[in-house]
Amino acid sequence: MRFLTAIVLLALTQNSLAAETQTGAHTELRLVSYNIRHGVGMDNKLDLKRIAEVIAHAKPDLVALQEVDKGVERSDKLDIASELGRLLGMEHRFARFMDLQGGEYGMAVLSRLPISDTEIHPLPEGAEPRSALEIRVSVPGLAKPLSFVGIHNDWTDESIRTEQVSALLKALEHNDNPVILAGDFNGETSDASLGLLTRAGWQIMNKQQQKTWPSDKPEQEIDFFLTRGMHLSEIKHSVIDEQMASDHRPIYAEFKIGQ
Repeated sequence: MRFLTAIVLLALTQNSLAAETQTGAHTELRLVSYNIRHGVGMDNKLDLKRIAEVIAHAKPDLVALQEVDKGVERSDKLDIASELGRLLGMEHRFARFMDLQGGEYGMAVLSRLPISDTEIHPLPEGAEPRSALEIRVSVPGLAKPLSFVGIHNDWTDESIRTEQVSALLKALEHNDNPVILAGDFNGETSDASLGLLTRAGWQIMNKQQQKTWPSDKPEQEIDFFLTRGMHLSEIKHSVIDEQMASDHRPIYAEFKIGQ
C-alpha cells in the first residue's frame, strides 16, 4: 500500500509540475542518483518495487542508475530499466557495458521530461568495460537542452578512473549545453578523477560530506552530482537514509535553475 501511495503521489506531482512549467512559473529540478546493485538489497532479496518506492518518494525529474541488468539470470532475466520506468511512469534509456549470464549489464537513466537525444560515450576499460550515458531534455528556465550524463567509474584503480574522466571530458568538449553529471564515481572528493573535473570547471554539489557506501554503515562518499554551465539557487542536496534496498544509499538534489 505504501508503494501504491507513493506512485499516486508521484503522478499527481508530475501533473502539477507539468502544468506549472508550461506557464514558466516553476524552474525547479529534482534529481536522484542510485547504485541499485541490480535490484538486490542488503537482505539479498531482489525487489524492484522496493527500489521504485525509494525513488518515487523523492519525486525526481531525472534519475541516474548504476549496476543495471537487462535479461540477466541473476536478476530473473528482468529488464530492470524498463521495469523501473514502468513502475515510476518515466522514460528510460539503457547503456550496455558487457554481456553477462545470458543478458547485458550496464547503467540506465530515467526521465520525467521527454528525451530528445541519447548518446553513449565509450570510456577506457578497467576491471569491467565502461561508458557514460547522456540524454538531452528541455528544461524550463534553460535556453538550451540540458545534458544529463550518468557515469559509473572503475572501482579498482584511481588512474583508470582518471582516464575515464579524461575520456568523458574529451567527449563533451564541444557540448555547450548545460550539463549534469551523476553517478557512482568510486572515488571520494580527494580522488584524482574528481580533481580533474573540478579543474576543468565542474562544480561538485555539496552534501556536507555525507557518506553513501556501504548503505548500512556508510564509510565513503563516492556518489555525486556535478554541474557545468548552470546557475543554481535554493539548492537542497542530501543522502537519502535508505539502508536496505541496495548496498549504496541514493543521493538526492533539488534546486532552481536559470540562465
